[in-house]
Amino acid sequence: MSIKNQDYAFVRNKLIKKEEIALLDVREEDPHAQEHPLFAANFPLSRIEVDALSKLPRKDVPIVTLDDGEGYSELAAQRLTELGYLDVSVLKGGVTAWKAAGGEVFKDVNVPSKSFGEFVESKKHTPSLSAQEVKKLIDNHEDVVVVDVRRFDEYQTMSIPTGISVPGAELVLRVPEIAPNPKTRVIVNCAGRTRSIIGTQSLINAGIPNEVNALRNGTIGWTLAGQELDKGQSRKFKEVSESTASEAAQRARSVADKAGVKRVSLADMQEWKSQTDRTTYFFDPRTPEEYEAGHLPGFRSTPGGQLVQETEMVAPVRGARIVLSDPGGVRANMPASWLAQMAWDVYVIDGIKTSDLTEKGVWVQALPLANEIQMVDAKTASAWLRNDSSTTFVDLSTHANYVKAHIPGSWFALRSQFATAMAKLPKSDRYVLTSTTGELAVFAAKEIQALTKAEIVVLSGGNKAWIDADFEVEKGGAHLASLPLDRYKRPYEGTSVDPAAMQAYLDWEFGLVEQLGKDGTHHFWVL
Repeated sequence: MSIKNQDYAFVRNKLIKKEEIALLDVREEDPHAQEHPLFAANFPLSRIEVDALSKLPRKDVPIVTLDDGEGYSELAAQRLTELGYLDVSVLKGGVTAWKAAGGEVFKDVNVPSKSFGEFVESKKHTPSLSAQEVKKLIDNHEDVVVVDVRRFDEYQTMSIPTGISVPGAELVLRVPEIAPNPKTRVIVNCAGRTRSIIGTQSLINAGIPNEVNALRNGTIGWTLAGQELDKGQSRKFKEVSESTASEAAQRARSVADKAGVKRVSLADMQEWKSQTDRTTYFFDPRTPEEYEAGHLPGFRSTPGGQLVQETEMVAPVRGARIVLSDPGGVRANMPASWLAQMAWDVYVIDGIKTSDLTEKGVWVQALPLANEIQMVDAKTASAWLRNDSSTTFVDLSTHANYVKAHIPGSWFALRSQFATAMAKLPKSDRYVLTSTTGELAVFAAKEIQALTKAEIVVLSGGNKAWIDADFEVEKGGAHLASLPLDRYKRPYEGTSVDPAAMQAYLDWEFGLVEQLGKDGTHHFWVL
């Protein structure tokens, strides 16, 4: 199969013209995070079949795959072509060639959003307080509330004392009842900087009467100041009254209008879903619980604060159209206002009624047809585990999920690294492949079979089926056939991070605005 090449000038031209392009860094997340172009979305080779149909809905969108000379980009291009994509090419020379041509490269993950947050602060001078100042306010029992705009699981890991979990898109809706007295000062925090800057500026843009400040440098700043964080807290926002929701909706709509967010009807939506000349993403930015209770057909659950923070993880086609749905308006209009300033073509649906929310349950991503492969059910696999020493279980889940729970004795391996992982796996007559819900193992089976004469079998339903059958699991990372390159360790994650790494992360964030200027492809602007 002959795959064409593209170069830095081609990609840059597309970005400057705001034309659709999917620049896909097909390395695992850790090498991706070491350096990559600004709009290179991490799209690991390991997961291409699992992610392609939902993240690349238009089959003729221009796709350029990228690595740093490992050969993954050619393999990824072949797989995408086999899946029916019509305009797939490889960035010739990868990251090295990008830099040689004068292209800027960025470190870390979710860089478009993080650099945008710094851009916002540089333009708006978003007000903030130091960790020491906030601690003094709390210790003196001043009239102050702290709202944590991260995901609830992040908040539970570590949080500012007294802090309440209010994920970013919920702020304009919930804060009026969390701090009903306009003299109450509101402190917005995240782990580092981006989400607290965007959250603080959201409340200011929406005209909330309270004084609002970001906690400068978030939980990192709090830790570097030698102050203790809470762990395992569960304080969450409450539902609000109809009058509060109505006023919040008006505030959010006003902000969205100022940002140039466009409006769309349900009738237009049906036409867009069948369009083949435009990539459109359909997102529901409400809470996962509300989404599962009922949502518009074909919409993906993307809670709004995270959508602004991690846009390229769900929308890797730069230049695409994004449609947001929230019957109440606030959780669509506030994220939409930010996406518009990040130069996305963004729309909010008006006139949604409860009766329109006909689809229920969690989002299920579209998957291509898989090859015919040998499968085994959990009960039979359990018997093999107990009685057959010539069978080895290999887990292709993310390393994080493997550590949380895996089949006893199973080995962790990355699909993209399987050729080298084979040398570490026990010699066996049979390998049982599994993954979190099974799909990844199904798509990997054929290429893994080509690497060995042993029998390759896939556990039907993966680890979920094993756990649902009430079979024993174990935790930890005892058997690693691959290094855990699938996850870049964020300097703000967890509770035992090296202070030097935290400070280096903050220094990196401060430098992002300068890097944006050098790159010159972002089209960001600020209200």
